[in-house]
Amino acid sequence: MTPAHSFSEPTNTEAIRVIGRFEAGRGIPDAMRSDVRMLGALLGQVLREAGGDGLFEDVERLRLATIQAYEDESSDAFERAAAIAESFTIARADEVARAFTCYFHLVNLAEEHQRVRVLRERAGQSPSTSSGTQNQAGSPSASSGTQNQAGSPSTSSGTQAQAADTVAGAYAQLRTEVGDAEARRRLEGLRFHPVFTAHPTEARRRAVSSSIRRLSELLTQHDAASAGGAEEHRARRRMLEEIDTLWRTAPLRSQKPSPTDEVRTVMGVFDETLFTTVPHVYRRIDDALRGEESGASAPVVPAFVRIGSWVGGDRDGNPFVTASVTREASQIAADHVLRGLERALERIGRTLTLAADDTPPSAEVTALWDRFAAAEPELAAELATRSPDEPHRRVLLTMARRVAATRHRDGAQGYARPEELLADLRAVQSSLAAAGAKRHAFGGVQHLIWQVETYGFHLTELEVRQHSQVHAKALAELDAGEAISAQTEEVLEVFRAIADIQRDRGLRAAGRYVVSFTQAASDLANVHRLARYALGDDAPVLDVVPLFETFADLQAAPGILAEVVTFPQFRERMAATGNRLEVMLGYSDSSKDVGPVAANLALYEAQEKIARWAQESGIELTLFHGRGGALGRGGGPANSAILAQPPHSVDGRFKLTEQGEVIFARYGEPAIAMRHIDQVAAATLLASSPSVEERTSRAAERYAEVAATMDAASRERFFSLVKAEGFASWFATVTPMEEIGLLALGSRPARRGLSVESLEDLRAIPWVFAWTQARINLAGWFGLGSALDAVGDADMLSEAYREWPLLRTMIDNVAMSLAKTDERIARQYLALGDRDDLAQLVLDELAITRRWVIRLTGGEGLLENKPILQRAVQLRSPYVDALSLLQLRALRALRSAPEGPTGSGADAEQQRLLLLSVSGVAAGLQNTG
Repeated sequence: MTPAHSFSEPTNTEAIRVIGRFEAGRGIPDAMRSDVRMLGALLGQVLREAGGDGLFEDVERLRLATIQAYEDESSDAFERAAAIAESFTIARADEVARAFTCYFHLVNLAEEHQRVRVLRERAGQSPSTSSGTQNQAGSPSASSGTQNQAGSPSTSSGTQAQAADTVAGAYAQLRTEVGDAEARRRLEGLRFHPVFTAHPTEARRRAVSSSIRRLSELLTQHDAASAGGAEEHRARRRMLEEIDTLWRTAPLRSQKPSPTDEVRTVMGVFDETLFTTVPHVYRRIDDALRGEESGASAPVVPAFVRIGSWVGGDRDGNPFVTASVTREASQIAADHVLRGLERALERIGRTLTLAADDTPPSAEVTALWDRFAAAEPELAAELATRSPDEPHRRVLLTMARRVAATRHRDGAQGYARPEELLADLRAVQSSLAAAGAKRHAFGGVQHLIWQVETYGFHLTELEVRQHSQVHAKALAELDAGEAISAQTEEVLEVFRAIADIQRDRGLRAAGRYVVSFTQAASDLANVHRLARYALGDDAPVLDVVPLFETFADLQAAPGILAEVVTFPQFRERMAATGNRLEVMLGYSDSSKDVGPVAANLALYEAQEKIARWAQESGIELTLFHGRGGALGRGGGPANSAILAQPPHSVDGRFKLTEQGEVIFARYGEPAIAMRHIDQVAAATLLASSPSVEERTSRAAERYAEVAATMDAASRERFFSLVKAEGFASWFATVTPMEEIGLLALGSRPARRGLSVESLEDLRAIPWVFAWTQARINLAGWFGLGSALDAVGDADMLSEAYREWPLLRTMIDNVAMSLAKTDERIARQYLALGDRDDLAQLVLDELAITRRWVIRLTGGEGLLENKPILQRAVQLRSPYVDALSLLQLRALRALRSAPEGPTGSGADAEQQRLLLLSVSGVAAGLQNTG
């Protein structure tokens, strides 16, 4: 995300001088600079062709002015840029906003392409030496957007963490600390479990995403082509055509996507990357651990990834997610995975042209063929003709046919459970190994086994979520014995849907039931009561997961858990699963409840207490982290966050939500997805090492008083703002919060009820999203400056920043959040509210926080300890400023317009401009929600 030149090469002396100065010393890699220049020039050509020289020149005028304003704050360039934005006709402003948004999409693509380029160039380095330098060269870490270059696990000890941010490196470190046998045991128990959600943060249309993906393929082709040759010319011509498509594609959805649309969108990630990428992650790790032995004998790496999904299952506050939608979501996912397995079996089966004379089948494989031939004689004869004397090939192709029958719900010929397919694959693997064909047994066939172990016949483990109050209301009706409402009938139908899915696709396909706003043990017991109301003794198997979200709920969590595990239904389920229990922690509402600093400290304390209780009770705990993409919602590099967790709160298992734009940023490109999974899994393995746990616990104990001081001061400061009289309506005025609700982002409503009269009714997503759009990012940092000021001891805080992983992670994340703020732009938004007291409170806290963060991280400016990230943010900011000025123009017009019917006349035009700018700023800043 590091622009070099924009829409074309500058043609006037002033432009060349300003842009040259702006880029000087930024250290943009030559290959990336070339990509951005080329893509920018192609966009410039499209703008000239579509809108004439006038459009192109208007875009360039605004761009040049915002760069000058960013470079020299003492000049009048900012006022000039604002005047240019105001001077456009509404139609021209619309076009300029679209142009900058297209540019951000292209620069995001160039940055992703550069990260992939770096990963591929360094693929030959050993895991223990390559990862540290990759992070300094712009490789993708466990994060999204501009967070990528900040992803090395700095919260562990120096070079030790740098060497261990791959699973192979983490395993090597574990062996030195706990010995071979214990390290192997921990590797076997490793689990990384991302859960995809459909929260409304992805402002980009699917059509736009598809266009960008096609451009990515063309950019790869351009790289591979000979300079000046026909293929290079062809790639450039097709890129020009695709950029024209991007420009002409309406950037805003005309209507909100349905939950089913969201399911199909997420399925695209599996089809394009994850289904085939995850086995390659396992193989790459096995290669690193065992060298030439990998692929010639049984792997040591387990299938440690599990993918969950709330898409089509999360009904908390979303009336459009019904039981029928949940059934359809499961069916769509099953269809995708079965098609994938069928193709994979056919592909690998066709390559197994191993003659029986050299590679004789085992008796078990021969029996598999005989059973199939008896059941499907005509098909068996056809396969035998195509594969004469090639028994292993024939058997794999019969498996492909059986998977196809499973997809078509042919119970007689298909597989009833994925375990049956696994048994057949293992029989083939054993047969090949016994016949000496070990490279085949532990090569392609092993990849198939890994895919089935990871995805089963369900692809995603679908989870249901519902609010505890909905359950309570339904039970009140049912217990009264009177006629029940449509909502209560729907609640019961969900349990029937879960039972149907389990019957068709196994227990892993569905069964986790998350209870939002868990405030008492009875909230969890209510789920089992409702299941019995729905199906009696035929109720589905359920793992009921409490979700603790507010500050008070986090504090109450250990007591609630201690009570709930005494309930018969929980005791029975835990006995069946080896005493396992899952607990979810909400980052969003806790941050909105008490502010980001107090929320982070409360989350750490809650995890510490829950983990201690679980360990003392002999419970295998999995903490499920409800993290969003933005810092105000728990965002930031996941691997550094893992290494800052309390002792025994990870223990080799990490589960988190992945949503909106984060899904595509982390999993949309194979090389980046592989790197992300490897890094997060490495941190998950390393977090329970004695050295990391000892350091984390020692720091937490040493700085307990500092934490208490920060907690009290930050909360007091936060409350002075959000509890001020009239704050909610002021917030709605100084940010585009109300207008964001008009964007067709996702199927889920942005509010729980009605209006901004109560902040409690506002979901955390628009709370964060609105502050981000206003270039204030308040949700990610407000209160930290006052907290550090209250401690006051700079030497102690500097030492704490070095030694206390939690504080270091918090401050590093805030540094990035502050780097994306723009005080001059923020002042313009705050001025809309006519509340100088609240505006000054925000600006004062911004100044205090910035001063402390710079002091602790070192240097004279933000992110100087992370130069790659600093460069990325600095080079992007002027272009985001241009869109912010257009957004401010629209917002002022809407705020000053006379009361009238919404969506009429000029009001509708200004709304469109504002929504276009929202989409553009989201593309520019990326980690928005």
